[in-house]
Amino acid sequence: MDVSETLVVRNGDFLVRDSLTSVGDYVLTCRWDNEVLHFKISKVLVKSNETKVQYMLESDSFDSVQELVRFYVGQRKPVSQSSGVHIYCPVSRTLPLRYLEATFALANSKQGSAYSPSSQRGAYIKRRSVTMTDGLTTEKMIPHSPSTIHHHKDAMRNCAMSMDQIQEYRCPLSPVGETPLSPAYSAITRQRAHSGGRVLAVVPPSPAMRRSSDPQLSPSASNNPPEHPAHTSHSAHSSPAHHPNYQSHSSETAGSYCDLRPCPAGPPKPPAKSYVERLRVEEGRQDGAREEGDGIFSVQVETTSSFRPSRYESCLMPAENKPLEMSVLKRVKELLAEVDARTAAKHITMVDCTVARILGVTSEMQRMMGVSSGLELLTLPHGHQLRLDLLERFYTMSIMMAVDLLGCTGSTEERAALLHKTIQLAAELKSNLGNMFGFAAVMRALELPQISRLEQTWVTLRQRHTEGAILYEKKLKPFMKNMNDGKESSALSNTSLPHIIPVLSLLERGMALGEALEPWESAEVGVDVVMYHLEAARTIAHHGGIYRTNAETKLQGLQERAEIHEIFQTEFQMRLLWGSRGSEGSQSERYEKFDKVLTALSHKLEPPVRHSEL
Repeated sequence: MDVSETLVVRNGDFLVRDSLTSVGDYVLTCRWDNEVLHFKISKVLVKSNETKVQYMLESDSFDSVQELVRFYVGQRKPVSQSSGVHIYCPVSRTLPLRYLEATFALANSKQGSAYSPSSQRGAYIKRRSVTMTDGLTTEKMIPHSPSTIHHHKDAMRNCAMSMDQIQEYRCPLSPVGETPLSPAYSAITRQRAHSGGRVLAVVPPSPAMRRSSDPQLSPSASNNPPEHPAHTSHSAHSSPAHHPNYQSHSSETAGSYCDLRPCPAGPPKPPAKSYVERLRVEEGRQDGAREEGDGIFSVQVETTSSFRPSRYESCLMPAENKPLEMSVLKRVKELLAEVDARTAAKHITMVDCTVARILGVTSEMQRMMGVSSGLELLTLPHGHQLRLDLLERFYTMSIMMAVDLLGCTGSTEERAALLHKTIQLAAELKSNLGNMFGFAAVMRALELPQISRLEQTWVTLRQRHTEGAILYEKKLKPFMKNMNDGKESSALSNTSLPHIIPVLSLLERGMALGEALEPWESAEVGVDVVMYHLEAARTIAHHGGIYRTNAETKLQGLQERAEIHEIFQTEFQMRLLWGSRGSEGSQSERYEKFDKVLTALSHKLEPPVRHSEL
């Protein structure tokens, strides 16, 4: 069996390897319907204004292999139209396939295997370079002395990123009904050099990526022969999974993954514990018993909200304020009128990404969370409080936007102009900022019955701001519905904060809010929509690094205005809407009362038509 076929063990698993028959081309190996399939990726020289290389898979061409993978994984497109193959989970390798196959060929020949494709190719493979870019041979990878390691350090640094920085992919859910074909994935470690006996780190028979449900493994030395895998060592604060475009290079001190380090011999340690077992062990440990370098970290389970409106100090409101205090509300409306939609969208995105723990996450916060990003934390059991906080922000923001619209007591034209600006804000959040969380909050405000019933305002919008009305009805509203229905998603490369509201609602539906069921939650929709959102949650969790990079890029150069930033702070909005005393009351009671307030404001602007007048 080809080595690559042993690595793809579940439906949707895939890897890209060198072609063994066509030098320079690649092969996409994947498993689908419990069958391993191979698709050739041809390298084509394109001559236009400038000569460049493209990679073709069937009829599709791409500028890079990374772009090809992003297209089929991110857009959920079938690799082959005829077979309908989909790929979900990239399988990471610590060594190139050629080196692994050569190693296994040697092992098989020692065991006297009758026939093996790998063993037949072994001699050829052993002479090939260990990467697609370097001329290093496998002989150069075996260190014979510290000086040898040092001599090849620079060459190896160009070979690949260090093991400590290798991207840590986590797998989204495989298709429904799939049965796993193998035990939990094993992982690999590059053992660190210590004084004492020298034993080379071994190459496992099926090195594969660590999935999000797999344990974070503790470092261990190994004496095992090549037939047994060595367990992986990752620090508790390992950086989040990075997109290939965002890979960082090896540091001056870290060797590449080609560098097999000597490590001390010692008795094998027991298998690493699962995530739940680690938590149980940590609960039983006394404070301060944690040894430096072990893979167990202290996870802090949050029990109180990160929002403290009663302690919030504001430059726009006094220490004690009543709900919807007129002086504060007037100042807020003035500030919102001054700022353009794009600037407002950037400030909203800044606060959203901070609350979601995409931006501003310190190493101490990562240690307490047990993960590197809030997008992963919100999918875990101990992310309960973060989920509630995000739901609080979502509903509070939408109510705030509704109050801004319904508080416009001027002419219908003024109200239509404000409605148009709110639509522009939603468009900015969606298209330019890639903030699907903020976009959903603004869209919820626009779709509230208290807003949608203002017929005169909407008619005036269509007459005076036709392009805004068309944008809302033909693009924004259908896109929002398709996202909720699991029919459409935002492009990964353009998203700073993905659409997480369905996931939050699914995981916390019993806790909060007294809200009516969302349209996608009705019995008619079917379980496939729920499964889509759960799969999306797993994908979101392992792309935290990409979302962080996207957010930093989109917010680069933002000249933050303190007053505008404060208006979009959740604590400020809670204080403005419910006052200093009521802001920390029961969630369901607060929302229920304010629903009545919004209804009263809406009826004041456009009184309902009585049946006697019809």
